[in-house]
Amino acid sequence: MNTLKAQRDGAICNAIAVLTNLSLQEPSRVRIQSHGIMSALVGPLRSTNSQVQSKALFAVAAFGCDAEARAELREVGGLGPLVELLQSKNDEVRRNACWAVTVCGSDELTAVELCRLGALDILEGINLSTKRKNKFSEAALEKLLDNNLCQKYSRMGYLSSRNIITNGFYDCGQIKHGGKFLSLEELSQQELSDRRAIIFINAKPQENVVVEKVQDESLPVSRVSSKEKMRKGKGKKEEEKPKEVTTVTPPVEEEINIENSQWIPPPDFILMDYINDASKTILPLATTREQVVALAQFVADKMGGPIATEELHNFWWELDMSKIEFGLKSNIVPIGKIKRGSFYHRALLFKVLADRIGIGCTLVRGKYNRAWNEVKLVERSPEGLLLPPQEYVVDVMFEPGRLLKQGSVKADQYKYI
Repeated sequence: MNTLKAQRDGAICNAIAVLTNLSLQEPSRVRIQSHGIMSALVGPLRSTNSQVQSKALFAVAAFGCDAEARAELREVGGLGPLVELLQSKNDEVRRNACWAVTVCGSDELTAVELCRLGALDILEGINLSTKRKNKFSEAALEKLLDNNLCQKYSRMGYLSSRNIITNGFYDCGQIKHGGKFLSLEELSQQELSDRRAIIFINAKPQENVVVEKVQDESLPVSRVSSKEKMRKGKGKKEEEKPKEVTTVTPPVEEEINIENSQWIPPPDFILMDYINDASKTILPLATTREQVVALAQFVADKMGGPIATEELHNFWWELDMSKIEFGLKSNIVPIGKIKRGSFYHRALLFKVLADRIGIGCTLVRGKYNRAWNEVKLVERSPEGLLLPPQEYVVDVMFEPGRLLKQGSVKADQYKYI
């Protein structure tokens, strides 16, 4: 560890090689990490010697499998040099940098920070080049996107069945190549506009805050202080408080800290009810096919019901969305607020609920505000044998619950026509 501070590049390379070899044994790796290996590697990462850079990157990958080591690398500012080395002209350095990003991008916090530093744009550029592209760069890009689903859906327009949508996810539409992807907090600071609404998911109640269930659309999503909620709660009669307000006995000091802290999206109580209802009524069904059909009908019922193809042009969901945004005084709309949803609203809600109750499905973005879900179902032959899984597009718009075989004319019509 002390040799990493030496003046000779050869000595540093040999010391890193020894530490990397020792990391193969867990007791040694834990002991080395306790001495601050990630902090010590920041210097070699900033070296001008390509061999030192390559060895240091390989060591970062070797020790980055541990969550505490990744946290240390974030805290000491090691992610910046790591991202810079993705642009190295040396093939070995660039390859090891991609491998280090793949390992360190295994948790959401590190993946988000790497994306903020520009790793996604650099990796996309690498993968567009036939000379610089390699298996490591492809794996790094996939890892970052899989741990940052908001950016993945915005950039790629696709979430697989393994990509589970959790609280905090938001859909801000397709982002153009090279465009800046804004965080939810940055989006919350924008003034109300006629731009496409940002649909966000948050089925988790806030803790240590007095939370009021608001059924109308008069309160803005962007910023509502806990003191305002306290004043509204005190105006109620004592017997009405249990019905309108859920109190979690917050200390006064915590209220002040929360009010002055960064913006936190409020919980979506309606979405919570959807999840509870789906868990009680759809999850117990016997087969996956029955669950998919029932969930599609459930989603359509919450988003305005079935729409005849010839009446699609009269389904004025845009007007309803504008009213919701105006009522909230924000471009950010909780998905539970939407009562007249189009293709992409329904497909997102279907994916959210399917992930919560264990139904594997994809979310695919199309053109002209289209989006759809794909599921794989296993069928049995007349003799009772299991057939290979078939892929279906789920209709949540025209005939909710209808399953359209992937590649069929009807499936293509649902997506594009």
